[in-house]
Amino acid sequence: MEGTLRVTGLSRRRVLGTSALTAGAALTAVSTASPASAAAATADVVVIGGGLAGLTAARNLIAAGKSVILLEARDRAGGRVYNMPIGDGTTSEGGAEFIGPTQDRIAALATDMGVATFKTYNTGNNVYWRNGAKSTYAAGELPPDPDVADLFPALQQLGTIAATEITPGRPWTAAKAEEYDSQSFYTWSRANTTTDGARVLLDEFISTSLSVRSKDVSLLYVLNYIAAAGNEGNHGTLDRLINVAGGAQESRFVGGSALVPLKLAAKLGRVVKYSAPARKVTVASGRVTVVADGITVTAKRAIVAMSPSMASKIDFEPALPASRAQLMQRYPMGSVAKFVAVYDTPFWRADGLTGQAVSDIGPIDATFDNSPPDASRGILMGFVSQSNMRKLDSASSADFAKACLGSFVQYFGAKAASPKRTAFQRWDNELWSGGGPVGVAASGVLTEFGHALAKPTGLIHWAGTETSDYWTGYMDGAVRSGERVAKEIAAQL
Repeated sequence: MEGTLRVTGLSRRRVLGTSALTAGAALTAVSTASPASAAAATADVVVIGGGLAGLTAARNLIAAGKSVILLEARDRAGGRVYNMPIGDGTTSEGGAEFIGPTQDRIAALATDMGVATFKTYNTGNNVYWRNGAKSTYAAGELPPDPDVADLFPALQQLGTIAATEITPGRPWTAAKAEEYDSQSFYTWSRANTTTDGARVLLDEFISTSLSVRSKDVSLLYVLNYIAAAGNEGNHGTLDRLINVAGGAQESRFVGGSALVPLKLAAKLGRVVKYSAPARKVTVASGRVTVVADGITVTAKRAIVAMSPSMASKIDFEPALPASRAQLMQRYPMGSVAKFVAVYDTPFWRADGLTGQAVSDIGPIDATFDNSPPDASRGILMGFVSQSNMRKLDSASSADFAKACLGSFVQYFGAKAASPKRTAFQRWDNELWSGGGPVGVAASGVLTEFGHALAKPTGLIHWAGTETSDYWTGYMDGAVRSGERVAKEIAAQL
């Protein structure tokens, strides 16, 4: 079944997770209960979506003395934060996983949940694969390719514009917003570089960050994405966004990032209703009624804590204002999967490699060392993004794993060909995400519709990492959006 977790061993055996903690992103069965048999409930606030944004909003509203019911379509909490089973009773991050400096809101939440962090392995050299040849370069540096001579000036220019012209979360207010939003990142990168190598790496920056092609995203969106890589006291920088040491990929969570939302959901207890996808939201007589599978909730306010594109699947009555409705039509998710291979040891470390690679071909074009803190086994993780993902969209589990292992062998040698087991999560085929890691805007979208991202629509409020001023697209942005929307509603109620 497409969208279900695949775990493959050397025997190419399939294992399908089924419990709340192991099924993860498996398709949640649609309830067969009729509307007449659905439970009825009331609360001050109904939250749609049990990812970090919705869970944080629920937690903070309860702390403010409000009653809350949270509806989650899956049979687990976490949304795009997911600990993927790898077939031996343990897990590896199948979705969002990294945390870095200035991501203080997810850090505070993790501390409250008792989840510690450890440094991403970053000792040695990275692998650079280009034009069918492999080379290495020191972690934290740029590839020593003479064909990337104008990459650094282009990166400096991006960083300068983001730092001096863009207000994080409100890029459409920039003096040159129309100019920046009228072109794709591809168009800008070709106008500001001449070498093929620089263009390849700029395209790769977009692929690994947003899981789309550089042709698919507005320059203004990318500038805001850079500006958002900070917090209220630290304007975002490109270095902080793309680096491991001192950057957004600096650390990981002990036990996996999904422990944070899972522990928070456990604390919320019966507030969270699982396998309850919202089907219809009706606003009438000063109340919001949400019809979900198995339950109908009437509340004073509703929070939709979902990506804009997924929120468009809900039937709203009366219809949403055009600015919000058309925004949701124009904010798609990228195409991405995460693939991991498990080995007895992280053998690449003995070869002086970090486990990080960047490549001009697929199916995997970027990798990380996902081994546990004690290095008791080696785990390589790779991203399959944009066109590379779509080419494998209908591939069998065995063929998908074979193609991904081929990339690992190219980057890390013959030892990579014989893992103990492999696992992957295809977010494109996951019913309640539709892709990842974040909704993106093509040219013209932000200047026309961006103002509707976080603006309440009457009694309906919007959350999700896409709505955050800082660290949009990251776990920190999701938490921030939940905190913001809880404050909005608490003030009104």
